[in-house]
Amino acid sequence: MMEILMGTGLLLVVLALFTLFSYKAPYGMKAMGALASAACASFLVEAFHFSFFGEVLGFKFLESVGSANGSMGGVAAAILVPLALGVSPVYSVLVGLSVSGFGILPGFIAGYLTSFVVRFFEKKVPAGLDLIVIIVIGAPLCRAIAMGMDPIVNNTLLQIGQVLIKAADTSPIIMGIILGGLITVVATAPLSSMALTSIIGLTGLPMAIGALAVFGSSFMNFIFFSKMKFGSKKDTISVAIEPLTQSDIISANPIPVYTTNFIGGAMSGVIVALMQLVNNTPGTATPIAGFAIMFAYNPPIQVLIAAAGCIVVSVLGGYIGYALFKNYKIVRADKIRGDIINDND
Repeated sequence: MMEILMGTGLLLVVLALFTLFSYKAPYGMKAMGALASAACASFLVEAFHFSFFGEVLGFKFLESVGSANGSMGGVAAAILVPLALGVSPVYSVLVGLSVSGFGILPGFIAGYLTSFVVRFFEKKVPAGLDLIVIIVIGAPLCRAIAMGMDPIVNNTLLQIGQVLIKAADTSPIIMGIILGGLITVVATAPLSSMALTSIIGLTGLPMAIGALAVFGSSFMNFIFFSKMKFGSKKDTISVAIEPLTQSDIISANPIPVYTTNFIGGAMSGVIVALMQLVNNTPGTATPIAGFAIMFAYNPPIQVLIAAAGCIVVSVLGGYIGYALFKNYKIVRADKIRGDIINDND
């Protein structure tokens, strides 16, 4: 029980720090969006091609595709973050390539910090000469930051994942409630669930809980958004496919959305924990890939039963959320975006 409390406490600290970064750091939200995109470009491709098409279906070429993408998470983050912060594409790639061999979080931090230096050079150094300066200073600086962050990540954040993995063996149901709820909430927050689970290196039962809980949340959010009428039908369909597409609506209504997602995710987590499923591919807490990758490590019939159970309790969670918050004052998409909502959209 102590391991669960310690792992959960450390995870909450990480979530609090990333949430603080998202809202308070310069361009924090844009940087976090780029981190989520990097996770999609690397770990999502790895999940489909390496684990599912490669290991499950035996396509060796696709397995090599997934392996290649999965090994470049740090590079993807170090390129996409500067791009999101306004650095020119050529300089973003120039500094991003320098972090080859490092993980997604060291690459993210290196790309974020180096962005400000590169933008300074772009503004202050004469055109043409700035390329030389960024080659000489920007690229080595980016790699040096990644090198400095790598041991910190390995000794802290990755330890959180190891603690949670060990704790899952002692109290799987409690772990199902906590992780299922938290990871599903994170899936709707600025820090994506894919990015979080890849950063802390989650595998085994905890990763299976995250994958299928987020899978079930698609159905939950469809019901909840539809009943609450947060936006148009297009918004409702979009949030079911990828919650981050409706981050503005979610950020404006955090209490009802996060509470409902925790309830549904916790119930899904209990189902997965009871069935003792595993998922050994970090970063696959995403609806489609999270479901598909489960077949790589578990008997198909068990995956289908667990997935069906997650759908049922997630739909129930959506209705519970509506019952709790139907009289809650919400902020609708038309007020946030200045749009006119047409229910026939």
